[in-house]
Amino acid sequence: STQSTWGCRTSYVNQTMATIETRTLSCKDGTGKMIRHPIKRRAVGPSDVHIKVAYSGICHSDIHTGKEEWGPKKFPLCVGHEIIGEVVSVGSDVKNFKVGDKAGVGCFTDSCRKCEECLEGEEQYCANGMVGTYGSDTTEEHSPGGVTQGGYSSDIVVDEKYTLHVPDNLYNAQGAPLLCAGITCYSPFKHYGLKAGMKLGIVGLGGLGHIAVKIGVAMGCEVTVVSTSENKRETAMKLGASKFVISKDKAQMEAAAKSLHFIYNSIAFAHDVNEYIGLLKTSGTMVMVGGVPQPMGVSAFTLLMKRVKLGGSIIGGIAETQEMLDFCSKNNCLCEVEVIPATPEAVDAAWDRAVKADVKYRFVIDTAATLTA
Repeated sequence: STQSTWGCRTSYVNQTMATIETRTLSCKDGTGKMIRHPIKRRAVGPSDVHIKVAYSGICHSDIHTGKEEWGPKKFPLCVGHEIIGEVVSVGSDVKNFKVGDKAGVGCFTDSCRKCEECLEGEEQYCANGMVGTYGSDTTEEHSPGGVTQGGYSSDIVVDEKYTLHVPDNLYNAQGAPLLCAGITCYSPFKHYGLKAGMKLGIVGLGGLGHIAVKIGVAMGCEVTVVSTSENKRETAMKLGASKFVISKDKAQMEAAAKSLHFIYNSIAFAHDVNEYIGLLKTSGTMVMVGGVPQPMGVSAFTLLMKRVKLGGSIIGGIAETQEMLDFCSKNNCLCEVEVIPATPEAVDAAWDRAVKADVKYRFVIDTAATLTA
C-alpha cells in the first residue's frame, strides 16, 4: 500500500475496501436541517482506534457551524464533538487502547504534532491549525470526502494520540458534554491559577456555566453565580453555589463589588464586561470563554487600577482533557442533560430549543440505541 503522513501519523491510502460504513445525522445545507446520510470512515490504520459511538452531545458550536454562522462549509456535514463510545477495533501499533475500552473524542482529532504548542501538549492552539472533529478540510486518506465528519454518527476512527479514556462512571449521557463543556471550564481554571479557598464567580448559568459550578466546587472554591434571572437561583444552589447575584439588580451588584478572586464569563453575546470586572478583588482574573464577536469596550484604566487580568481560553490539550475526565470521575462531576433520540426531527427540535436556551443544560443524542439507517 502507498504510505503517506498526516502530521506524524503513518496511514495507508489504498484501503478503500476496508473503509467503515457509517450512519450519520448530517446537516443537509446551511439551514442546519438534519438528514440521514451514510458516510465512510477511513480504514483502521496502525495507530487508529475505531469507536462505536454511544452518546453524542449537542454543543452550540455545532449549530454555529451547521448554519454557516462561522463561515461557509461543505455539505452534507455531520457535526458533534462531545463523543463517547466503545472501542471495537484497534490498529497494530496501538498501545493505550484495547477492544472493549470506553473511549471519548473531543473537539479535534489531529494537529501538526511538530509546533511549539503541540509539543507542549496544547494541541488546541496548534500553530498550523488543529484538525477539528468536524468541518475541517483534510486529506482524502485522513477523512474520505476530504472533510472531517463528527459525532452524530454510528462510528468514528481516530488516532490513539487524540483519543481519551472515559472512566466507567462517566460512560453515560451525562458524561458526553464533558468532552467540550467540561474542558472549556477545567483548562482556564488550571491555567489561570484557580485554587481551593478562592471565591469564584460564574457568569451565565447555561451549558458551560452549570458544569463550571460543579468543577469549581469540587476544586474547593466558594462559588457565586451571577445571572440575569432570579428563576435560576434554586438551580444554582442545588449545583453547589454558595451565593447568587442578579446582574440586573444594581444594589446586589454593588454589594458584591470586589468580592471575587476569579470570574468565569460564559456569556456568548455582547454585554458590558466592565460591570463584571467591578466584582473582582484587586489582582483578580476574569476569563472569557464565550465567542463574542464585538469588541469588549474595556478601558486600560479599568485593568490598571486594580491590577486585573482579562484573559480568554478555548478547550484544552489531550493530556489536560484526560486529566479533566479523571478529575470529574473522582469528584462525580456530571452534566445535567436532556437525552434525545437520533432522528432528524428530534435534533432539529433540540437545536431550535438550544438557540432559545430552552434546555437544562445540554442535549445529548442517544446514538447507539436510536441511530438507524
